[in-house]
Amino acid sequence: MENVVENVFPPREPKPKWLRVKLPTGKNYTELRGLVDKYKLNTICTSGSCPNMGECWGEGTATFMILGNVCTRSCGFCGVKTGRPESVDWDEPEKVARSIKIMKIKHAVITSVDRDDLKDMGSIIWAETVKAIRRMNPETTLETLIPDFQGNHKMLDRIVEVAPEVVSHNMETVRRLTREVRIQAKYDRSLEVLKYLKEQGIKRTKSGIMLGLGETEEEVIETLHDLKNANVDIVTIGQYLQPSKKHLPVKEFIRPEQFEKYEKIGKELGFRHVESGALVRSSYHAEKHIH
Repeated sequence: MENVVENVFPPREPKPKWLRVKLPTGKNYTELRGLVDKYKLNTICTSGSCPNMGECWGEGTATFMILGNVCTRSCGFCGVKTGRPESVDWDEPEKVARSIKIMKIKHAVITSVDRDDLKDMGSIIWAETVKAIRRMNPETTLETLIPDFQGNHKMLDRIVEVAPEVVSHNMETVRRLTREVRIQAKYDRSLEVLKYLKEQGIKRTKSGIMLGLGETEEEVIETLHDLKNANVDIVTIGQYLQPSKKHLPVKEFIRPEQFEKYEKIGKELGFRHVESGALVRSSYHAEKHIH
C-alpha cells in the first residue's frame, strides 16, 4: 500500500476580487520598462512583481535593492533567497545612481537584504549609495528602507549622517508573531531602531506591517500605539501574500473595510501619513511621504 503524504498547509484560498490588479499601462511606465530592460537595471519593482509598479513609475518613483539578492536571514514571509551572500560590489553605489539618472526618477526608495555576515552589516555601502545618488541626481529625493543593523548605533549613525528625506524600517507584524514571521528579528529592537533614528534628527521615520498572518485587531492596534510611542511619522498597512508554498500561509484575506478602519485609527493617533489597503506595499505613495 502506498504511503499517502498529507499536505501540511490547507489548500490555498482563491484571492478575493479586491486583490486583483490591472496590468500596468501608460506612457511613463512603458518608457521606464524599456529602459530597465535595455540597461538591465535592477529594481525591486520588477523582481518583486509589485502590484503598484505602473502607478509608482507613473509618479516617477522606483525602488532599488542593494547589497545583492541573497539574505543572511530567513524570514517566513519573504521571497528573497537565504544563504551565503556574494562579496560586496563597491561599484554598486555608482550603478544605482546611474540607474536613477537613466530612469529620471524623482523619488527613489533604496532597500537591501540583511548582511549580518559583514562587520559593518552593509552600512558603509548604504551611506555611499546615498552620497552617489545625491551627487548624480541632486533633485531626487530619497527614502531608505533599512534593516535593523542588529540595533547597532554606529551603523545607524551612518544613515543619519547622510540624512535621507525618509528613513523606514518595517515591523512587518505584531509582537506575538514576530518570532515566527521574522525569525532573527526582535519586535522591541525594531521599535528601538525607529525611536533612535527620530532622536538623532531624522525628519521622517516610517514603518510597515502586513496583515493576514493570524494577528488580531487588538494586536494591530497595539502595534500602531507602539509605533506612535516611538515617534514614527508614517505607517503602511497591507495584505500579506504567500510568495511560494515554502513560505508562511495566508491565514486570512483582510477585507477593505477593515483596512479603512485601521487607517482611521492611525490618523486619530496622529500619524502624518497612513497608507492602509490590501495592495499597499512599503513604498506605496512614497513620493507623498516626504511632505
